[in-house]
Amino acid sequence: MSVYQYEARTIDGKPVCLSAYRGKVLLIVNTASRCGYSKQFEGLQQLYDAYRAAGLEILGFPCNQFNDKEPENNAQIQTYCDSRFGVTFGLFEKIEVIGADAHPLFQYMTGQAPFRGFDPQTSEGRWMREFLMEKYPGIYEGDGVKWNFSKFLIDRRGRVKSRYECTIEPADIEPDIRYLLLA
Repeated sequence: MSVYQYEARTIDGKPVCLSAYRGKVLLIVNTASRCGYSKQFEGLQQLYDAYRAAGLEILGFPCNQFNDKEPENNAQIQTYCDSRFGVTFGLFEKIEVIGADAHPLFQYMTGQAPFRGFDPQTSEGRWMREFLMEKYPGIYEGDGVKWNFSKFLIDRRGRVKSRYECTIEPADIEPDIRYLLLA
């Protein structure tokens, strides 16, 4: 199995089979333009600019399940991400990433890359763990996506290679991306 068996709709409603990305390294991210982590759009765009020609594609999936940080419709999300962050990588329709209605792609990816916790060596990791344990203990349990800007790195064969939580900046993923691009 691979991510290639899944389909999603672009932010303007066009269906896309992820097999269209066969042979590319993918970074799949659940996004929210109004989230405190939305500054990561800039880092994601920098990665895309640096590695697109080498075969990197970034796929952003807006989601409003975490603190209502993506309340707009798809057209408004596209406009905001373009104007505020200069996003040129692929954005898809707003979806759910946790719960019974989670998009099958995210169900698959979280099954392939279980939640391993937040890094207790960083203040951001400690804060995020405490925040979720106090405010959203149900989200913290299990392997599902924990918050906006969870990132899944996919190799050129469509296999989930790594998972990075919201506290991991895009620049910190760059060595892993370079490794997969050269593999």
